[in-house]
Amino acid sequence: MDYILLLSNLIMIGFFIFRFNRIPPQVPIFNSRPEGEEQLGDWWFIFLIPLALNLFFFFNSFLVKKMFKDNHFVLTVIGYFNWFLIIAFTLIFIRIILLVT
Repeated sequence: MDYILLLSNLIMIGFFIFRFNRIPPQVPIFNSRPEGEEQLGDWWFIFLIPLALNLFFFFNSFLVKKMFKDNHFVLTVIGYFNWFLIIAFTLIFIRIILLVT
């Protein structure tokens, strides 16, 4: 599972590097706010997405190892949740990069 997270991080870094020259100074990162200026954040705010992904992933892994290492059901559920996090956050990052460039 750690290799999938690493691959996801590399994909996000790759998309950012290839599109860096075309990224505007502000990107629509706060989609829960009303449409317009309130959704925009500085370009470096886009790194909150991979940061949050890694924090959630490692928190889930830590939680499983410390509290639920003998419970197969919880291991399976958190494993699927980590897959969901990796796929969703990677797609959100790529969508934002492709949207603004």
